[in-house]
Formats: sequence, structure tokens, C-alpha cells
Amino acid sequence: MLPVFPIGPLRPAAAFVVALALVAAAPAARAVEPFVIQDIRVEGLQRTDPGTVFAALPFRIGDTYTDDKGSAALRSLFGTGLFKDVRLEIEGRVAVIIVDERSIIATVSFVGLKEFDKEPLTKSLRDAGIGEGLPFDRALIDRAEQEIKRQYLSRSLYGAEVVTTVTPLERNRVNVTFTMTEGDAARITDIRIVGATVFPESTLLELFELSRSGWFTWYSKTDRYSRSKLNSDLEKLRAYYVNRGYLEFGIESTQVTISPDKQTISIAISVREGQPYTVTSVRLQGDYLGKEDEFRAFVLQRPGQPYRGDAVAETTRRFQDLFGLYGYAFARIEARPEIDRATGQVALVFAASPQRRVYVRRIDVAGNTRTRDEVVRREFRQLESAWYDGGLIKLSKERVDRLGYFKDVEVQTSEVPGSPDQVDLIVNVTEKPTGNLLIGAGYSNAEKFTFTASIKQDNAFGSGNYLGIEVNTSKYNRALVLSTVDPYWTVDGISRAIDVFYRTSRPFNSLGESYDLKTPGASVRFGIPFSEYDTVFLGLGAERTEIGTSTGIPLSYLNYRTLYGDKSNSFPVTLGWARDGRDSLIAPSAGRYQRVNFEWSFLGDVRYLRTNLQYQEYWQLPFRLTLGVNAEIGIGKGLGGKPYPVFKNFYGGGLGTVRGFEQGSLGVVDPTGAYIGGARRLNLNSELYFPVPGTGNDRTLRIFAFVDTGNVWREDEKVSADSLRASAGLGLSWISPVGPLKMSWGYPIRVQRNDRIQRFQFQIGTAF
Repeated sequence: MLPVFPIGPLRPAAAFVVALALVAAAPAARAVEPFVIQDIRVEGLQRTDPGTVFAALPFRIGDTYTDDKGSAALRSLFGTGLFKDVRLEIEGRVAVIIVDERSIIATVSFVGLKEFDKEPLTKSLRDAGIGEGLPFDRALIDRAEQEIKRQYLSRSLYGAEVVTTVTPLERNRVNVTFTMTEGDAARITDIRIVGATVFPESTLLELFELSRSGWFTWYSKTDRYSRSKLNSDLEKLRAYYVNRGYLEFGIESTQVTISPDKQTISIAISVREGQPYTVTSVRLQGDYLGKEDEFRAFVLQRPGQPYRGDAVAETTRRFQDLFGLYGYAFARIEARPEIDRATGQVALVFAASPQRRVYVRRIDVAGNTRTRDEVVRREFRQLESAWYDGGLIKLSKERVDRLGYFKDVEVQTSEVPGSPDQVDLIVNVTEKPTGNLLIGAGYSNAEKFTFTASIKQDNAFGSGNYLGIEVNTSKYNRALVLSTVDPYWTVDGISRAIDVFYRTSRPFNSLGESYDLKTPGASVRFGIPFSEYDTVFLGLGAERTEIGTSTGIPLSYLNYRTLYGDKSNSFPVTLGWARDGRDSLIAPSAGRYQRVNFEWSFLGDVRYLRTNLQYQEYWQLPFRLTLGVNAEIGIGKGLGGKPYPVFKNFYGGGLGTVRGFEQGSLGVVDPTGAYIGGARRLNLNSELYFPVPGTGNDRTLRIFAFVDTGNVWREDEKVSADSLRASAGLGLSWISPVGPLKMSWGYPIRVQRNDRIQRFQFQIGTAF
């Protein structure tokens, strides 16, 4: 959080108040008789334009001067904030305005600033009236200094000092320098929960975001005290008890103690647990639109169970959503527990008042500083001038969120003044960077370092279109791919993707000879949405594959070249289907992803059918664990009496397939020793994610254990379990500033003698 200075608009200096007091207290003997002004003279100006002074005066030459107009002139000139002192003297029929200009700030600089970024801090100060070219006001400087100190305190820097130095310059200018002595942050060394007897203290402390200093808190900073974080942790503690039947749980007091040297903090929390309660009955009261049975099906709290605050809150939310489906945007649901302390029982009553049915007058988009309004609006399923539908609004929010362009998406409902049956929807979004840098690397004895990179922009120029360039510079595979996707090529939501590529590959050959495959081509693909989660893809491509000549060419490529020529043209047609129900595209923790893709080439020199199927699912487990599985099957078959083209083979091994094995090294080995992949592929991956100790509930940094199995086979080769390769290992997943980073160390557990091993691998920008 950057410092924000609630200073308010620029106020006149103390001299203004003194001047007004003098004017008000001036004796009647000094009153000036009204007269017609013959001239107005301004003295003391150095930088201010005289027109600024004349514009602020309530009188002009030829007007009649009075004492009231003189007082108004002083107030108006002081109100400009440009002058430290203003005097008005009368010389005959001439009004003389004598001013003493404020100093102008020449520069604002910072010394010793480390905790905050300079640019946002400079902007925040300028918004508060402290910036280059603005009038100098000591009161504003003092307030800014105190606010900066308060922000340091919010980051546990209790020893921080801020000293402001004002240096006069020529032409009535000043330099303002904020000198910070930040010191070290105070660390939390002890957190105690006094009065907790039902649950172990260690279990309760695991709920907290704040923690004692540990080996990893240098990164997570969870050992830095923050009042807002402590309040959040106290709410988690309260929810933990209430969800286990302790309806009357309370926090008696919270004591935060800082050491004399301001380097360590201890926190003591005193609680009253109370007794557990069991729910004996659940009743519905009020107006449920004659659909009590439908509402009752959404009740999560059951008789005979301990009282669960989360179940009650979720039931209330579900009731509100159900009322929203029928157009009642302001339905009121009140959960009333009727407590019997003598027996430890509670009867739960849900009282409903649907209020009135409304329709949506207007939908406004706010916060989209870069993304165009239409990019957000076209994802909305709730229409303007239609009945309010909570289900459509929720779906619309999810669709906007799934775009991946925004950090946060919130939809607020606002009543229309004077129209009780109308509401406005305000879609508040928070932009985030949509450019992505993907970097992948690995190391092996054969290839040394392999490197892949891509730069893409998912929301180019705020249009919602995708632009990308991919570069692969590994020793054996190189590629240059240019891509663009228009997700709304038509108003009905049909997308269009265009790819132009140039690939060269040299399958690993133990003879070390130089040969390559060149594949230039282009393709166009259309995506047709059939539901909110299902999309069908249809495309057409054109490719030209050239098999180079060399004494080291693998026998499989040489045979294909001899039979069918060194150049092969193909025009593959693609047909696919995808359904994405994951809760996040970058770090999913729940949901399912399914994909089927067919590539059929029936024109040109190459005839084949290539099929790829993928299934991916995530489950949330207790103790903040997440289990993810991924299955992928690839099948290729030659058509028209020709074999499956060797240059369309699947490859296995490495990231995305079976980790612990060198990238692309699984599958068929040519008699020359080259790894050429195969016409069939199977991958099975499983990952168990768990949080890094010391990071609290932060899910952007997780450790995972994985088990991979799979292999690649020839078109005529029997697929058997005995031929599968397998590996297991550990890894680290981190949502880094440049994209998702995944590092893994794998140990092969099913391996053949000639397999190539690559234990350490990492990649930025992919999930599996």
C-alpha cells in the first residue's frame, strides 16, 4: 500500500486568518468613504501574472469602491493560495494591491527511501499539493511528513524517522527534501492465545496470516505486524470456533507489546470459548414466494449437527441468490438463532423479506483505464432494460473474470433514486498487466542449455485481441511463430486465430551429423461457442515440409524422403472441442478442463489423421492441499495407403510429459540413434500442492510432489504397460512477476538402459 495523504484541498496560510481578523477588527475611524476607482495598481509580483490578480478582484476601474469590496478582495486573493500576505491600500482614488508571493517548489527529492517506490510516492505527494511547480505550504509539508511516518508504522518500521529539509533558491523557489531513516522492521517473536482449551494453540495459530519470525518470513513478511492483518486473523479465529458449534465465542482483549528498542513485538489474545451448541431444528419464516420447498433444498445446516456459522452464512447467500433469480435484488434474509443455554441447543430460523422485483436500467463499467468498455460489456449476459437476474449477473462476472485482464472484478447494485423498481449495475474492474514473458530452460549433457521464449499480449491495445511471438532456440528444435486471436471476430462471439510459423528441427542423432527439417506454414482457426463453457474449433492450414540431405540423416527420414520426395505439402483441417471449468487459468485449485482435437490432412502430398485428447482436473483437499491430475492421449494414423508421416510424430519426455527424462527423448529410437518420437503417445501426470511453510495462506508460492508416467510408440507398435516410463519428484510453483514459474527435480522410477535422464527442469508460463 502506497502512502495516501488525506490533506484535502490547498488551504490559505495563517497569514490569511490574521489578515481577516485585522480587517474585521479595524476601527471605524479608518473606514474609507465609497469612491469611484480611477486606477488599480499591483505591487510585489515576481512570477504570478497580473491578470491572475485582476481576475480575483471583485471590482474594476470605474466601479464604486467600498470596505466590503476591499474585504472580499483580500479573501479572494488569499483563496488563490499564491500569496503569503496581501495588503490593500488606498491612495486617493487608486487601489494599490501589495502582495508577497509564496515560494514555488522547484524539486521534491527523497534520501534513504527503500520501503516505498519513488514514482508512486511522488505522485501521491503531488496529488496532496506538494510537487514541482506548486506553491510551497509548510502546513502541507508537515502533514505529509506525519503521514509518511504513519505508513512506515503500518509496515512495522517503528524506528523510522522522516525529516523534511526546505532549501531556499533564487527567484523565490525552494527545494523540498524528505530524508528517511527507515531502520529495521520490528518482527513478531511471540503470539499467544490465552483461554483456548478446546483446540491446541498451534492449530489455531495456523489459521493466522501473521506468524512468528521463521526461516521463510524474509520472503512472506508475515512476521511484520499490521493491525488490519491482525483483525483479519481474529475474524478467522472467531469463524473457526463458530463453525464448530461455539456460537457465543468471543475475543476478550488483544494486547500488542513492542520492545524498548522497537525491534520485537509480542501479541497476546485473550478469548472466551463458551459452550458448543447443537442445532435442533431449522425453520423458514416470511415470504418465500410460495417456493418454500425450493428454498429448503438450499439449506446447508441440518438438525443434529453442531452449529456452523459458515453453513448459515452460505445458506443466507444462497437464499439471496435464489431470490435474485426471480428478480428480487434487495431480498433480506435474517438468520435468527434461538439459544437454549441450559441444554446447549439452538433452533435456527431463516426470516425472509423479498422486498420488490426490479429490472436493470443501465450497466456501467468503471476502473478500466486501458481495456475498452465493449470488451467487458460483450461478456455480460444480463441485459439493460431487462428483469434483474442474479444468475445471469453471476455468470457475467465469471466471464469477465475469466478474461484474465483484471485483478479484481466486482459487480455492485445501485438503486435508482425516485424509481424503486429500477437498479443500475456498476462493474468495477482493476486492470493488471496482460503481457506475458515465457521462458523455459533445461540442462543435459547432450544439449547443454535448452532455451525457449515467447512474448505475448493477451489484451493488445485494450481491444481484447491476442498478439504473440514465440521463439525456440534449443539445439535440436528451433521455431518462430507469430500468432493473433480475435475472440469476437463476429458479434456472436466466434473467434478467429491466425498463425504464421517457421520451424526447423534436428532429432537427436548419436552420430552427431548435421541435418534438419524445415516447416514453413500458416493456419486459420475459428472458435464457435456452443455454451458458456463449451467451444468448438474449426480450422484450415497449409504446410510445406522439407527434409534436408546429409549422411547423418536418420534412416526413418531417409526412407520417407526416398519414397515420397524431399518436399511434402499438406493442407490439414482441424476440428476440436474444449470445455474449461477451472477456477483459474494460471493457478487452478478446483475445476475441470477437457479438450479433443482432430487434425485431418486429405489434400496434398501427405495424408494422415492426428488425434489429441486431454483431461485435467483439480480438487481442494484439507490442510490447504490441492491435487491436480492431467491425462493426455495422442494417436496418429496414415491414410491413403501411406504410413503416418514421421515429421508429424508425437514426442515425450521433459516438461509437459514425463519429467526427469530429457525433452523429446522418449519413444522410437532410429537405427542411427536419433530420437524421432512416435505416432502414439500417453501422458499421465499427478501433482499434490501444499503451501510453503511460513507463507500462511499465500497460494502464489507452493511446493508440489509429482508422479509422471507415459511413453511414445510407433504406429505399428503394441502399446503395453511394460513399456511405460515413470518418474517422481518435487517441485516449486511460484506466480512470479513475469509469469507462473515451475521448477522440478525428477527421479526416474521406471527407466530403460538407453534412456536419457534430465533431473532438473524449469519453465515459466505453464501449468503442467
